[in-house]
Amino acid sequence: MATASAVLDPSAEVRQGVNPWLIAASVMLATFMEVLDTAIASVALPYIAGSLSATTDEATWVLTSYLVANAIVLPASNWCSLKFGRKRFLMSCVVIFTAASFACGAAPSLAFILIARIIQGAGGGALQPLSQAILLESFPPAKRGAAMAVFAFGVVVAPVLGPTLGGWLTDTYSWRYAFYINIPVGILALYMIGRFIHDPPYISKAKAPKFDRYGLAALVIWTGCLQVVLDKGQEVDWFAATWVRWAVLAIVVSFVYFAWHSWAHKNTLVDLKVLKDRNFAIGASLIFLFGIAIYSTVVVLPLFYQELLGYTAFTAGLVVAPRGIGAICGMPIIGYLSNKSDPRYLLTFGFFTFGLTTLYFGGLTLDISPTTLLLPILITGFGLSFVFVPINTAAYGTLRNEQIGNASGLFNLMRNVGGSIGISLASTLLVRRADVHQTLIAGSVPRTGQNFQNSLTGATHALSSYFGKANDGHPAAALLYEQLQRQALSWAFVDVFRWLSLLSFGCIIIVWLFKKVKPGRGPAGAH
Repeated sequence: MATASAVLDPSAEVRQGVNPWLIAASVMLATFMEVLDTAIASVALPYIAGSLSATTDEATWVLTSYLVANAIVLPASNWCSLKFGRKRFLMSCVVIFTAASFACGAAPSLAFILIARIIQGAGGGALQPLSQAILLESFPPAKRGAAMAVFAFGVVVAPVLGPTLGGWLTDTYSWRYAFYINIPVGILALYMIGRFIHDPPYISKAKAPKFDRYGLAALVIWTGCLQVVLDKGQEVDWFAATWVRWAVLAIVVSFVYFAWHSWAHKNTLVDLKVLKDRNFAIGASLIFLFGIAIYSTVVVLPLFYQELLGYTAFTAGLVVAPRGIGAICGMPIIGYLSNKSDPRYLLTFGFFTFGLTTLYFGGLTLDISPTTLLLPILITGFGLSFVFVPINTAAYGTLRNEQIGNASGLFNLMRNVGGSIGISLASTLLVRRADVHQTLIAGSVPRTGQNFQNSLTGATHALSSYFGKANDGHPAAALLYEQLQRQALSWAFVDVFRWLSLLSFGCIIIVWLFKKVKPGRGPAGAH
């Protein structure tokens, strides 16, 4: 009887007598660690910059380099699972991620931490898709919904804890401990994976096809060059630098080759023929734009609090934490509605809510209190929960089951590339728009004008007791210039938030290009 049951229940081959919730806990540790690390460094960026003698926009490379490496590994995760065994590959990824986390924490220079983050991103890229696949196979169909609900809850909780925990560690100890914290978690995850997880027969007996080395090489070249151009282009005035022109040429050539190769050949790293499906093509475009919007917001908002308002890393983490709380509140609601409502309506609500709250952020001033944005940030998280699940339902709902594995790799690739581009663009825009506003403000308040002279006189009197009447002129002018820079940077943040709002509203138009999908058709494992 037990044998018949095992035959009828394929997941029994995966469990092999192990309680599935122990398997869930094992893979959740690995995924939680990876998702936590994406968010935990965001509030530590100014401290990383100061410690490693870098500017804040250079410190954002710590995030973008991770996302790019993460995106490159995602499409190759299925082949690696077949070639080396899923359990062995998962354990290798955890080892690489944990070791690279130690290297990040011990980094003596910006170049060192960037190399370590690239290795860490490569190790973390496969953790989520592998964990989801193991989780789905470990539970019988009747319990997979509950298992994925727990998985999604963990993925949502990690971004809540990330900024707060990262801020506390940074303020109490050092930003380096935001990376060191991965070491005990990684060791525990490694033990549990080795103890409780086994490969199913179709994995252990599978023969991997020939590896698509040309597709991977092209992917590495165009994504890597794109990120370098976005991160460094503003420092050398873009196309004024010869190397930028050559890098852009490399991007175009490698991307065109990657697209042609992935479309025309079989057994490629990414099969682009899945884009023939209208809904998936639209979903991939949306998740790319959404990656730009959400990752930009995650990075820019803590920077506003720290750079302009002088908040500590811990306080900035606490202020932005309600976003995750809002997402947690929205998950049960979206879980109920996703099986009953057209995903286009849910996506419209999600993007509209995100657009409205981001537009509200576009009215920020330097006089806000820590609680001013509490409700908007909470609502932002609530709105985001109406994007994560329905976009999967709409994008995957018209695909055949055998297409979903390849489609998931491409879908996650688009999200991560969008996120890295969004962070780079937001950082560039902050610098550029601050320069523009500084020029505009200085032009509207001439040095010979009465307003400027009154402000200079007031600053001079205020500083005379510290520097003496003979030496108070230069400090007073420096104080006014500092105020000018703060105001100009404040307006730059306003510009970025308003443009992100327009992007969100534009996504609503794209949503209605989806063909109608029957509610509940999206795969539970898509993320």
